[in-house]
Amino acid sequence: MRITRFTRLLGAALLASGLAAAAVVPAAADSTPSPSASEDAAGPTRAGTSFRTATKFEQGQTATARASVGDYLYWSFPADAGQRPTVDATVKLPGTHAAGTWRVDVYDGLRRRQACQYGAQTRTAAADAASVELKCVLRTVRAWAEPWADDPLPGTYYVRLTAVNLAASDLGQPVDVEVRAGSKEMGGAAAVDGSLAEPLVPGVALRNETDDGEEGDGDDSPAAVLADLEPEDGWTSGWWSDRWVWTAVGGALAALAGVAGYRLTRGTGRPSRVPPGV
Repeated sequence: MRITRFTRLLGAALLASGLAAAAVVPAAADSTPSPSASEDAAGPTRAGTSFRTATKFEQGQTATARASVGDYLYWSFPADAGQRPTVDATVKLPGTHAAGTWRVDVYDGLRRRQACQYGAQTRTAAADAASVELKCVLRTVRAWAEPWADDPLPGTYYVRLTAVNLAASDLGQPVDVEVRAGSKEMGGAAAVDGSLAEPLVPGVALRNETDDGEEGDGDDSPAAVLADLEPEDGWTSGWWSDRWVWTAVGGALAALAGVAGYRLTRGTGRPSRVPPGV
C-alpha cells in the first residue's frame, strides 16, 4: 500500500515537472536562429561609413546597399542577453574582377571586435565568381561579465564589411551587398548572476547626464536615440531565466522524495514494550 502511494506521488511529481519544463524549454530547443517579428519588414537600403554613421536594422531584417569596392560598410543591430547572434553577408560582385578577399567583422557596444565561434568570416572570391557569402556566429551574449573579460554584452552590435587584398583595378567598381542578422535563444544555460546597469548602446552616457539634469526635448534627445536601438520586447532585466523554474521543480521533487522516504521507513508506529514470548 505504501509503495503504491509512493509511486503515485512520484508519478505526479514527475508529471508536474515535465509540464513546467515544457512551458519553458521550447524557445531554447530550436536549433535554428529565430528572427524577430519584423522579419517581413523591409530593411534599410544603405550602409554607413563609420561606427558613428552605422545604419540601424532589426534582427530578422535584411539590409541592402549599393557600394563600391574598397568602401568600409557599417550596420548596427541590438542583441540582448541570452541570444547568440548570427550575421550573414552576401556580396554580388561585378561582371569583371580579379580575385579578392572579403571580410565581415562584428563589434560590440564598446567597439571591441568579437570573435566568431564558427562561420566563414573571411573568404576569397575567384576571378570568375559572381558572389561571395560570409557568415559569423558570435558567442552567446551574457547579461554581465568581469571588466577584464571580452564576453559579448547586451547592447548595440556593429557589422563591418569590407574587401581586403584587392587588385588596384577593382577599386571603385560597384557591388550589391545584403546583410542579415538573426539570433538563437540559448535559455538558462547561458544565464549568469548579475546584469549591467545599462545596455551598451550609443547615447547611454548622455541619457544618464540628462536624468541628473533637465530632460531633452524633440527627436534629437538621448532618449529618442536609445528608443530606436531597443529590441522589440525591450531589454531584459538580466535576473530572470528558466533556471529558476528548474530550481523550483528540483526543490519540489526533493521535498516529495523526503516525505515519501519518511512514510516508507517510519514503520507501523511505536514498538511494543512487552518482550516477545511473554
